[in-house]
Amino acid sequence: MNKRFWVTFFAVMLALVIPAAALAQGPDDFVFGDPLPDAPELAPRGDFGVGVRTLELVNPDQLDILNVTEDNPEPLVDRALTVEVWYPAVIPEGEDALTSYEDMLGRSDLPDRPLIPYAFAGRALRDAEPLLADTPYPLVIVSHGYPGSRYMLTNLTENLASKGYIVAAIGHTESTFDNTGPVTSSLYHRPYDILFTLDQMAELGVADGESFLAGLVDADNTALLGYSLGGYGVLNAAGAGVGPLAVAFVSGQTGSQAMAERQVGNVTPDPRIKCVIALAPWGMNVRMWTADGLAGIDVPVFIAAGSLDDVAGYENGVVPVYEGLVNADRYLLTYANARHNVAPNPPPPEAYAPGLDLNEWLRYDDSVWDERRINNINQHFLTAFLGLYLREDASYAPYLDVIEVASEGVYAVDETGQPQDDHTYWRGFLPRTAVGLTLEYRQAGE
Repeated sequence: MNKRFWVTFFAVMLALVIPAAALAQGPDDFVFGDPLPDAPELAPRGDFGVGVRTLELVNPDQLDILNVTEDNPEPLVDRALTVEVWYPAVIPEGEDALTSYEDMLGRSDLPDRPLIPYAFAGRALRDAEPLLADTPYPLVIVSHGYPGSRYMLTNLTENLASKGYIVAAIGHTESTFDNTGPVTSSLYHRPYDILFTLDQMAELGVADGESFLAGLVDADNTALLGYSLGGYGVLNAAGAGVGPLAVAFVSGQTGSQAMAERQVGNVTPDPRIKCVIALAPWGMNVRMWTADGLAGIDVPVFIAAGSLDDVAGYENGVVPVYEGLVNADRYLLTYANARHNVAPNPPPPEAYAPGLDLNEWLRYDDSVWDERRINNINQHFLTAFLGLYLREDASYAPYLDVIEVASEGVYAVDETGQPQDDHTYWRGFLPRTAVGLTLEYRQAGE
């Protein structure tokens, strides 16, 4: 047998032994979104300590879309938004960078799914001193699903902050678990919430300002990241005008034509938005988008979805979005046989309670994939995507330039671990771990 056989043989044996030894420590050792033993290379947290603070923002004189009447066709309201911000921070010696997040199971609009408060741990220091740098940090704005919360993706938001990003996750009013209004509110308000938050982060980040964010935020280099209906929101905010059916649906429910402001032909892309991440983006399966609308985005887009997504749809939902973004360089990462939950944190212990509505569990987990594994894969690929397109660091390109079907990759390295000519395994993945995944890519114009 030749040397390459033995190198590959021992690499596979190590891949079997090391995870077993690590898992023997117990699953409780793998918390706060940290990497599992089989995590790809870019999944671990970065070198920055992470701080977290809560902002209360108010967008004045917004259309109160749910209270439109014939007598009052344009009611206005000061729209309050709670935004959680993670940022590179100074962690004092001897102090643990730990915090507790408070969230909810249940939904406020469904009596048979009562609200159940719970708390879970995070690895960030509340109100920590920001770490100033020679240049401000790129900005990532996060929009949750419907309903959802600003804490649904903390395994990802903390991870990105540790890699030198300012991450602002919006708690969308009338769209959270404890404040769930009709979906028409979310359809109308999402892009405005996102763009208002971008404006506010830019203002708070002015170098000579008094905010804790002063000098930290490079709002001219912004990525939008949305999950589910948040994916709809970030696509529209980035330039994809909604179709006439979306306008007709909202106007039919509310009596307002205001949705036409976000229709095809009426949306001007914000030049500060440099790329978009849409995780299981909702909308195409119910005809919220048209080809003309999706063509309005001309910045790179990364999409991730499960091949059996039964909420956003896959063949009739996510795939047509990917194909319709003809003016954007775009990627589609597919989790084979996964459903809709390709983004959230794993379920909290409270979701294990006997007799609880199954949907409380299915809000966070997948029946095929380990949600922690999904988190690690997302951390890996989104680190590469943001590094390449937001930081313009070409060293991240090889992690995205991979063969389409992961399981078809050949693992061939020499005794020093250097890839050989026939090595086609996904960059950054350990042997035997790049399975159940595909990554498609199309250039703008294709």
